Amino acid sequence: MQSEPILNSTITCPHCKESKAETMPTDACQWFYECSFCNTVLEPNKGDCCVYCSFGTIKCPPIQVGSSCCSNGELIFE
Repeated sequence: MQSEPILNSTITCPHCKESKAETMPTDACQWFYECSFCNTVLEPNKGDCCVYCSFGTIKCPPIQVGSSCCSNGELIFE
């Protein structure tokens, strides 16, 4: 496993299929994401901890380094 997580991920909306590069937060989970193309609000798929794990090209930073996501209990609503 790598020591420093990758912070850039590209989210692809499952509704309109458009993609956008985003920088992932390192201090909180992002459970909601509004697609800037179709305005659909995405939520994680069942079993995933955040929108990056469900729709991103790179899993969230906590998962990358082998810890559990949302360990501090903070959420980001964007």
